[in-house]
Amino acid sequence: MLWPFDYQGVTLRDSRWQKQAVAGRDFYMSLSNDDVLNGFRVAAGVNAPGKPLGGWAARDSYTVFGQWLQAMARMQRANGDRDMLEKASLWVSEWGKVWQPGQGRMGHYPYEKLAGGLLDMHHYGGHSEALALLQKITEYAAANLNRDRLPANRQPWELHSGRPLEWYTVGENLYRAYQITGQSAYKDFADVWQYHAYWDKFLETAEPATASGVHAYSHVNSFSSAALAYDVTGDPQYLKIMKNMYDFLQNKQCYATGGYGPIERIMPDDGALGESLAQRVDSFEAPCCSWAGFKLAKYLMMFTGEARYGDWIEKLLYNGIGAALPIVTGGKHFYYANYHLGAAMKTYSRNMFTCCSGTYFQNITEYQNLVYFKDNRGLYVNLYLPSEVEWKAGAATIKIAQTTDYPEAQTSSLKFTLDRPQLFDLKLRVPSWSQGMRIDINGAAQNIAAKSGMWATITRTWQTGDQVDIMIPLHFRRAPIDRQHPHRVALVRGPVVYAQEVVHKALSVIPESDEELDKLMKPLDKDPAVFLIGNEEPVEQRDAFMPYYRYPEVTNYRLYHDSEMRRMLW
Repeated sequence: MLWPFDYQGVTLRDSRWQKQAVAGRDFYMSLSNDDVLNGFRVAAGVNAPGKPLGGWAARDSYTVFGQWLQAMARMQRANGDRDMLEKASLWVSEWGKVWQPGQGRMGHYPYEKLAGGLLDMHHYGGHSEALALLQKITEYAAANLNRDRLPANRQPWELHSGRPLEWYTVGENLYRAYQITGQSAYKDFADVWQYHAYWDKFLETAEPATASGVHAYSHVNSFSSAALAYDVTGDPQYLKIMKNMYDFLQNKQCYATGGYGPIERIMPDDGALGESLAQRVDSFEAPCCSWAGFKLAKYLMMFTGEARYGDWIEKLLYNGIGAALPIVTGGKHFYYANYHLGAAMKTYSRNMFTCCSGTYFQNITEYQNLVYFKDNRGLYVNLYLPSEVEWKAGAATIKIAQTTDYPEAQTSSLKFTLDRPQLFDLKLRVPSWSQGMRIDINGAAQNIAAKSGMWATITRTWQTGDQVDIMIPLHFRRAPIDRQHPHRVALVRGPVVYAQEVVHKALSVIPESDEELDKLMKPLDKDPAVFLIGNEEPVEQRDAFMPYYRYPEVTNYRLYHDSEMRRMLW
């Protein structure tokens, strides 16, 4: 069993992703308290200063209120952010003053999100009223929520998320409430929402024949409830279905970015994923689906100790939520990532404050909880991200500072500071795509097994001044979209998908082998993380390939390329 650091002891250092988290924090802190609370107060018939937030929160902010509270509780714990804790505490107290049973939109979806937010304001924020409020809304929900629990189906359209809407995600935070409080009523209510009609499709196989056509985000998210059911009961069938679902997603559903769910659906294994690139621009519900992916991969890494689950976390960090446009004034935010085959661009959602404004906040808060894991023997480095981690092992207090420009550079360095020497394991995730990872200690090369998809383990007595240097070779490779479209490929370097800026209609000539591709991709002198195909003349260097996460709003790019189409055109 591995444990994340639970939002303590890990600090992000300067990087694109640290800046994204800080900017997100600043946006949510800028929200008017009265605007956030306006709809709740209006419904209660009391004085309601401020104005509605607008968009999906035009009536009230129930769609996202609980997610915001959860993110705020966790982020303030991670960073010691007293201003954020004060703001979140005010929201909870003021909401608690006006909520009464039967008042407000307390259906399955907002109840589940609010339960998580109140639980974390109690657990991480120490809010004196949050636990009583959680009990209050749970008593109401247990007595009043519709229990039809119709499974999702591809037909009719209204059943894509089941009926009632997304009822099958309710269990996760209730199981967590049981673990934190010991109150069996939470477990009993969580058991009501188990989703065996879908989960059991994965009990014996990672290739179920009837899993497609349903809402992608919420169905992947439902496996976090299966994860907590496993954690609470120890029943191995839950772990089995989680592992099979993960393999199903990686083998049949995911783009090279780690994203999934075009048209917000799980795709049949008949080439539909590849065809969607030519037909749709709503390729991937980036904030919500990243959140579900982060959680499923994290739980699997915790329960199994296997390094391979970190690959999806890494992909989603760099190409999923980490490539999203920032949330900005007025609640304008990113929703769909666009991978359209001919040309695509990043754009903001036409609606303000949708569900993705809730999961965006949760995602950027979770970054700090995904970099390192630990067990009783030592530290696991899951992500090569500029950061610091501090913890106690035995009698020693240990601090490690990670310095890196990965994934644009091939190296990362870990610098150790200890108040006394300490024996422990250091385990480094070897990405499944990598070959030839090298490890030096204090400048000396080490003969350490670094098998792809595994942990490279170093056991020694560490002391202040020790330094571990890691080199992970980065090469370009082709990533076909699915088996039915072997020539419809993305170009990937390490964990990062590269997109080509589109300035003309002609397609680039994409070599037919990874070896040839890697030889032909030439870095620009002024920016070695940007590449041109060496046998093409640049058009004012605008046809370059650069990391997808670098593309700003409304800039044309081509993320997938079809070499068969190229041959037909020429």
